[in-house]
Amino acid sequence: MFDGSSGRVIAVNGRGGDGGIDVQVTTDAGLRIFQLKYFPDGFPGSLKSRRTAIKKSFKRAMQHEPVEWTLVVPCTLTTSERTFVNNLPNGQPVTVSVLDRTGLDGGFAEHADLEASFTRDQLREAARDFNQEQALLLGGNDLVDRVRALGRRADNIDADWTWDFARRGKSVIRTLRAKHPLAHEVSPIMLRVTGRTDAMSTDLTAAITRTLGFGIAEEVILPPAAVESLTIDGPAWLSETVTSPMLVWKPVPTAAGAGTPVEVTFLDTGGAVAARYAGRLNTIGSGGLGASIDADIYGARLQMMLPFDNTAAATLRYSFDLEGREPAEAIKILRLHQRLLRGGDLRVTVNGQHGGSGMLPSTETADDMRQVERLLLYLADLDVVQRHCEAYFPAPLTYTAQERVDLRVARLLIEGRCVAHPYARTLTLTLNGQDDPTARRLLSVEPQALRISPPGHEVTIGGRTLDIGPVHLFHTRLTIENAREAFAALRNGQGAGKKIVLRPDHGEHFRVFLAGSNDHGQPLAPTPLGLDGLTEPR
Repeated sequence: MFDGSSGRVIAVNGRGGDGGIDVQVTTDAGLRIFQLKYFPDGFPGSLKSRRTAIKKSFKRAMQHEPVEWTLVVPCTLTTSERTFVNNLPNGQPVTVSVLDRTGLDGGFAEHADLEASFTRDQLREAARDFNQEQALLLGGNDLVDRVRALGRRADNIDADWTWDFARRGKSVIRTLRAKHPLAHEVSPIMLRVTGRTDAMSTDLTAAITRTLGFGIAEEVILPPAAVESLTIDGPAWLSETVTSPMLVWKPVPTAAGAGTPVEVTFLDTGGAVAARYAGRLNTIGSGGLGASIDADIYGARLQMMLPFDNTAAATLRYSFDLEGREPAEAIKILRLHQRLLRGGDLRVTVNGQHGGSGMLPSTETADDMRQVERLLLYLADLDVVQRHCEAYFPAPLTYTAQERVDLRVARLLIEGRCVAHPYARTLTLTLNGQDDPTARRLLSVEPQALRISPPGHEVTIGGRTLDIGPVHLFHTRLTIENAREAFAALRNGQGAGKKIVLRPDHGEHFRVFLAGSNDHGQPLAPTPLGLDGLTEPR
């Protein structure tokens, strides 16, 4: 027998002459030809016409230069018949074989559905004779009708329970279903599972604890290797013991109350309230070890497992996503994340009623907290700038080093601070050639004070440009690198277009402050940027 991977199979329609080919199979090794002869009683030497027909078919087939030629007949060959077939090549480079009754029976045994399709019409006639068409599923809706009838039979087995069933390939899946809400009280069913603890992984044990211990609605699959036996105690028709089954269970979540207000309260070491976070309930559950509360809080998904034993540690699984969130919302999520990392005592209320309490172990590390603080500062800076410019958009979670510094500078300027700008080390001006006392005083070799007021200060973050308004750029001790050269050019009437480079004294940076933020003339001492990993500008 051949499947799709054996080669390309073509059955030839012989009405116009088959050229010695009934079925051809093209493989990597070459062409294989099958010649079909319906000789149920063989082709003995006494029936020369049959042997002549076989020879003619063989000769026509050889014109296609096959690597193998196979005669298919529905009989068991005698020694004489097999010798006849083996002598057909007569020195030609081709392999000759026979697929007779033995080989056909073996193939149909392996592909019973193929045999059934061949004999279907015969069975149809027999079924009609005995009024059994439906038993053979000959009609278009017969399968559906039979399944429904089987379902009705299953429903009649017990007054309280029934089976729902489905077929998946060779497997039949049965699902026990209560026929009324009190079935578990009128006719209780008990399941006893004997497991093999040495065959259970750490992940599987944790999943069992979550579902059975705290009622988490999570599907758990126990492979046969982990289950020694399953005993079902209940009605006689249902009770049995099964060895090494595969078990799949999933507790039904309590959907009632979904959307109910939930509040998580964190307590400090003295028992006082340190923080409160409000959200909405998804599901609530209970098991042998404690209660479980699944809630959404500021975009974070929290799955809390709170033991009945107040001295035992609570367990928490949570996830959050900052993508697509504006800074103010992302800050709340990160603050909650920070609280959860620190751990400590917490209380949970559901719709104002006590839902559970526990002690959450600390999982924070120095690196974790440093990364969270760094991200919180970035989001806080962006939030200030967005509110100042009244331009709101989701916080970009990737940015360049310069974008980060510019954003930090912008936030401090908006808050009325003076900043030594880390990227403002020099200032280049172009002279217009006008020689006057002011220009000559500027070109003095002595340090000078200078303030420049550009009309706006732009910050680019995530491909968006925000203008925080006019600023003042200044320094009280500036030197000009090419002062003498520029002074001479100006005096000789050649100053037009001459560039001069101004640099703050002692390697310092230019100072910047937002226009209108220092109208009272307060001292303009630079505020440190406070960015992790950045050397503070002077």
